[in-house]
Amino acid sequence: MTSRPIGIFDSGVGGLTVARAVIEALPNEAIVYYGDTARTPYGPKPLDEIHRYSLEIIDYLLEQDVKMIVVGCNSASSALNTLGRPKLDVPMLTVIEPPAQVAARLTRNKRVGIIGTEATITSRQYEEALLRQRVPVQVFSKACPRFVELAERGETTLRSTLETAEGYLGELKEADVDTLILGCTHYPLLQGTIGYVMGPDVLLVSSAEETAKDVYTVLVANGLLREDGSPPEHNFVTSGSEDDFNRLAPKFLGPVVSSVKRHPL
Repeated sequence: MTSRPIGIFDSGVGGLTVARAVIEALPNEAIVYYGDTARTPYGPKPLDEIHRYSLEIIDYLLEQDVKMIVVGCNSASSALNTLGRPKLDVPMLTVIEPPAQVAARLTRNKRVGIIGTEATITSRQYEEALLRQRVPVQVFSKACPRFVELAERGETTLRSTLETAEGYLGELKEADVDTLILGCTHYPLLQGTIGYVMGPDVLLVSSAEETAKDVYTVLVANGLLREDGSPPEHNFVTSGSEDDFNRLAPKFLGPVVSSVKRHPL
């Protein structure tokens, strides 16, 4: 079982930042990544619709004989946490709990900001996750839907992108948050702009990087670390255009994606 791959999925290509973090943290592990690009974006959709899509993708990944499932999408994580997770024979990890734990531990003034898609912010799952840390923090949330399209177009350092960020983040700066959770896996591509707007004293917490650390913890706890010393094989699957996936993937993952196949659900 330890040689089986880790399954990771997202509404599109944003979850490739999670895949990249997992590959960097666990270079001996194989992954199967599913990007639901035919139905992206999830953010503006109702939670019950996102929940249904998530269950379909989980079933597909289980058919690929994965040993663990990582929900590399904040909107899907919010839907599963709100409407119910399926009972599985393999561990499943979402991208919400890990950054919440880090933010609660590291905030100095107990004022934490959260940015994400409309679905993620409306679900209030990050607020719930922060409450579970039993640390008295004030939480300030802001939906930043345009960040996704800017990241996918590669418009991460333009003046117009900076102006968009200033418009979204102004109220969080006024709230004097000292820690900001990047509650969407697209947002690490905008980390330079977000960090510039928020200022050097605000800690940015990436859901992708913190989730990768928890993947390692879960694999160790369950005795699932891959022991085979041969190079791992990574497989990438999309529900939409293979050409579009291949065009966007390097922005999020780098040159690791060698090929992708199409499998609509």
